[in-house]
Amino acid sequence: MIAEWIQWRLAILVVSILQATLFTSPASAELSHSHSRVLATATSEKTYAPGYCSMYGICGQRSDGRVLNCPNNTQSVKPDELLSSKIQNLCPTISGNICCSPEQFDTLRGQVQQAVPLLVGCPACFRNFLNLFCELSCSPDQSLFINVTSVKKVNNSLAVDGIDFYVTSTYGEELFNSCKDVKFGTMNTRAMDFVGGGAENYKDWFAFLGRQANLNEAGSPYAITFHSNISDSSVIKPMNATVYSCGDSLLGCSCGDCPSSSLCTESKPPAPRQKHSCFIEIGSLKIKCVIFSLGIAYIFLISAILTWGVIHLRKKRTGLLSKTKPLLNIMDETELRSVNNQEQSAQPTQISGEIPPVIRDAQFSIIQGYLSKLFRKYGGFVSRNPTLVLCSSIALPLLLCIGLIHFKVETRPEKLWVSPGSKAAEEKYYFDHHLAPFYRIEQIILGTIPDPKDGKIPNIVTEQNIKLLFEIQKKVDGLRANYSGNMVSLTDICLKPLGVDCATQSVLQYFKMDPQNYDAYGGVQHAEYCFEHYSSAQTCLSAFQAPLDPSTALGGFSGRKYSEASAFVITYPVNNEIDETANANGKAVAWERAFIRLIKEELVPMVQLQNLTLSFSSESSIQEELKRESTADVITILISYIVMFAYISFTLGGSDQFSSIFIFSKVMLGLSGVIVVMLSVLASIGFFSAIGVKSTLIIMEVIPFLVLAVGVDNMCILVHAVKRKPSDLPLEEKISNALVEVGPSITLASLSEVLAFAVGSFTPMPACRVFSMFAALAVFLDFILQVTAFVALIIFDSRRAEDNRVDCFPCVKVSPSVSSDKGSGQRKLGLLTRYMKDVHAPFLGLPGVKLIVIAAFIAIAFASIVLSTKLQPGLEQQIALPRDSYLQDYFDDLTKYLKIGPPLYFVVKDFNYSLESNQTNQLCSISHCDSNSLLNEITKASLTPESSYIAKPAASWLDDFLIWLSPEAFSCCRKFVNGSYCPPDDQPPCSMGGICKDCTMCFHSSDLHSGRPSTVQFKEKLPWFLDALPSSNCAKGGKGAYTGSVDLTGYDSGLIQASSFRTYHTPLNKQNDYVSSMKAAQDFSSRISDALQIQVFPYSVFYIFFEQYLHIWRTALINIAIGLGAVFFVCLVITCSLWGSLIILMVLAMIVVDMMGVMALLEIQLNAVSVVNLVMSVGIAVEFCVHITHAFSIASGDREARAKEALCTMGASVFSGITLTKLVGVIVLHFAKSELFVVYYFKMFLALVLIGFLHGLVFLPVVLSICGPPSRFVPVDTKLENQPAAPAVPAAQSS
Repeated sequence: MIAEWIQWRLAILVVSILQATLFTSPASAELSHSHSRVLATATSEKTYAPGYCSMYGICGQRSDGRVLNCPNNTQSVKPDELLSSKIQNLCPTISGNICCSPEQFDTLRGQVQQAVPLLVGCPACFRNFLNLFCELSCSPDQSLFINVTSVKKVNNSLAVDGIDFYVTSTYGEELFNSCKDVKFGTMNTRAMDFVGGGAENYKDWFAFLGRQANLNEAGSPYAITFHSNISDSSVIKPMNATVYSCGDSLLGCSCGDCPSSSLCTESKPPAPRQKHSCFIEIGSLKIKCVIFSLGIAYIFLISAILTWGVIHLRKKRTGLLSKTKPLLNIMDETELRSVNNQEQSAQPTQISGEIPPVIRDAQFSIIQGYLSKLFRKYGGFVSRNPTLVLCSSIALPLLLCIGLIHFKVETRPEKLWVSPGSKAAEEKYYFDHHLAPFYRIEQIILGTIPDPKDGKIPNIVTEQNIKLLFEIQKKVDGLRANYSGNMVSLTDICLKPLGVDCATQSVLQYFKMDPQNYDAYGGVQHAEYCFEHYSSAQTCLSAFQAPLDPSTALGGFSGRKYSEASAFVITYPVNNEIDETANANGKAVAWERAFIRLIKEELVPMVQLQNLTLSFSSESSIQEELKRESTADVITILISYIVMFAYISFTLGGSDQFSSIFIFSKVMLGLSGVIVVMLSVLASIGFFSAIGVKSTLIIMEVIPFLVLAVGVDNMCILVHAVKRKPSDLPLEEKISNALVEVGPSITLASLSEVLAFAVGSFTPMPACRVFSMFAALAVFLDFILQVTAFVALIIFDSRRAEDNRVDCFPCVKVSPSVSSDKGSGQRKLGLLTRYMKDVHAPFLGLPGVKLIVIAAFIAIAFASIVLSTKLQPGLEQQIALPRDSYLQDYFDDLTKYLKIGPPLYFVVKDFNYSLESNQTNQLCSISHCDSNSLLNEITKASLTPESSYIAKPAASWLDDFLIWLSPEAFSCCRKFVNGSYCPPDDQPPCSMGGICKDCTMCFHSSDLHSGRPSTVQFKEKLPWFLDALPSSNCAKGGKGAYTGSVDLTGYDSGLIQASSFRTYHTPLNKQNDYVSSMKAAQDFSSRISDALQIQVFPYSVFYIFFEQYLHIWRTALINIAIGLGAVFFVCLVITCSLWGSLIILMVLAMIVVDMMGVMALLEIQLNAVSVVNLVMSVGIAVEFCVHITHAFSIASGDREARAKEALCTMGASVFSGITLTKLVGVIVLHFAKSELFVVYYFKMFLALVLIGFLHGLVFLPVVLSICGPPSRFVPVDTKLENQPAAPAVPAAQSS
């Protein structure tokens, strides 16, 4: 994969030879030591006429071996028949006399092969480029457009030192246009970057070609100055040779090389899909349709509610409701007396004496009636056998906890966020097993610090900094890590494209990674020279024999101003293995850990002394830091639970006198309740661990919080229900009546939560699925333990209090006189209960307040709907990591300095390379390929990177293979007499002598079919190509560059199972960039696959982690809808009240919608963590709604009176059990070290608690008071004596 860099090598000698030897020819003479310049004198008569030369023959060579032509203003000569035939083959535009000797032409012919790999894919450009040098070297009219301007003295002979080359601007423009878009696929760039130095116009190109090179540098040995403007009177006639358009019908290029061709413009890719937003214009105001629609709906709803309120008040005033007043008054009186009974703690006889003739009788649904009877019987049983119930109830959870011995935590991201049937996971598996897994990355970024005075950022490219870089590299090279007793170094694990040197990406490669070369090569000046000539200078070659693109080793520069860079980027590619055993990359992981330690302990202090910054990362860094994060906030979480426990103990207790506080406090009961809650969590984890389901960090962080929220609420409700019972009732009746009162609502809430989570376990995302499974079982076990173990604990605590034993020290007993109010028959209401009764409920009962509440909550819900559309998918890596992680600086520097995006591979499955299938032309992008081929379409897409997110044309093994075996590339595909592969002459064994003199080309033009090999030829030569090393004679060798790009397994059948074409994404800085780039690549591949009927899919290393965000909205909505639907179903089945169930569903939906609106305001992204929190919010929100609604349904009176009674009886329990308990626990999370905890747990949980409280205790009572379901109790005329002494009337005792 980093072997893709190796093909940078293909242009190294090409450009230097094009700039040097194509202009000249070898000679035996040597350049004298005299470097004095001898200008052409005016007295030397020159002839500028057709048939005359300006240069002819060879007069010497420079000390670096570059040959120089002779200034020779003689007539052109007639070549012999053999030379003429050779010239016609290479330079068909030149006929008759010539201005080059046979030696010059042979050199020219031998060297043009260097340009073949770069330009032969576009015949028009290649022909035009050759013609330029044919005219320069051999044109019989050379004197008309070439003028020798300076000469040198070489061994008493004059040699050319500078010329003027006159061409018309039209010629220059057309020549440049024919070549400007020709791609050099091997390097994912344009050929102009190599043959033209990245020229943007023909003048820049000519300036690059004509620049005189220093000794031992690539370029022309003499200066060539191109001119296009000349006076009409001048004897010079600018050259205006024929130029072939890249769209020429005979020599035309592919669409990838010539997008301006008429054939290509007719097949432009479809414009990227734009997100069309609906707007409504009102004058100059432009409003989104969704906002306008919600606004209209809001106005309509508020108007309807206001109209209904006015009509209702008028009817009341006119007496239309008078017929209900006697009944309502009786109900109100009963209610007041019931509350008074609680305050006075009257005896049963007193209560009986105050009950009026009209009493209430329940009309429960079948299931509610059954539950009430069951809880009454169970209350009596548990009161008589608390020890048996306690021991038997905790036996099963304790048994399940044994499974914790198999407890394992899943930390692999692909196992957490990737669905088993994930398309990205399948494609990654296919890529890894058929091609090769992407290499591991170890990286260091060394940056400068802005000047504090003027804020200017210093240049990083200085002698001091480069020498510091050598010191850093020395320490990295000397690093050794212990793995299973063996010492591992970088050279043992690094990627070596050609099997010798590591493919380290660093500016030190311009010095061959050797500090001794620094001064020898010229220091900083050499590095700056290589920044501009990395593709053409032999001295700039890396140690692994490939050019190094400075944009991969530098950062903080603009355009191509590499010398202004403010950062060094050092990348160590390391071999990667398919990690199916978890030990395949053991050596690499061991070295990476040592690498991180080295940087922290030695390199960071070293760099800071030089006033520089250093950020770093290894392949395993993220996983290691995530593991550290899981333990970083253990103390914070424990403190949060301790604070909640302390509050629980406080709120469960209560006494009228300080002297009895030790008797009536509930510290032991609160602690026991928390233990019961945690036991249910551990039992759930133990069960799933036993059956092989791994836990996750989310489970350990969220589920205890969730179950504690539900459990504490149930604890408060149960304890408060018992406390509300007259103190002189027998304990058995207290427990039975309390369970009858609150048992059905606890069951309803718990079963709703269990079913919501259980159904959520069918979601495909593993993290959400596992969370739902664990949560469902934990909540269910918590419910069972609450109504069994905790009720038994309440009985033990009540007995302790009745026996005047001190809380926490039950062995200590105080005298009866110390007890508070034993036998007084009175018990004061708690502070929260008094607040609900005297302040909260009456205030909400005001008509104006009701209207404001309804209007405000609906407005907030509609606003949240609008805001939720702005939620962005993703999870910023900085948030997922600890605040003090070294990766925080690394990711900041990546965004700051990165100049190129992640590699992108387009993988083709089952490529049929047979000649008859024509799939070769459907994929390739050279001459004669289909205009809508895959590679041509990729090239077109790279022209619009803002929408396609494709930065460059693709590197194509297929294009290079077709060029490699073409007859035009006569030094590439060659064979010995025996038919075996013969390498180029500059590679062993051919470079060792005349071993390869009898080698011949693999094919002649007649052997191919329109430039394409037959099926047999393709099958035979492809392995040769993939094993051929690139060199100056044949730069298209595939070894290194394409070794991992083609799967040859079973290719003899005519199908290549897998092959890839590499390009790059544009720089991706935000999570949305990653998601959008993946979506764009998938859309592109889908379109190409449909058009070509070939299986194509995109692959990049990050796709598997970001695929979830393509469907995160659907996942979130499905999970939320399932949760809401489950709650509605359970409520409907148990209560048989459609209207009440719909009200609960509406309030829950509003809570979730408001949560999403808050997420948008706080810029919290939508991801698996937030989706889990939203699903959890449904479960917790049930606690805010169900108990209030149930209390409302069993209360008596009109709707307003019943709403007040529900708040008085259940409001305090819900407020203290969930709101305040969670509030004190959540606030502690603000001090967590992890940003993930602060954002996704502190902020979201705090929002959930506040939103749930406001909806459950403000909005819901108002809605119930206006349009709540009918009461389950009806007035019955019954004689009091027929009633039992302790009636089972939940509402009477709860009110």
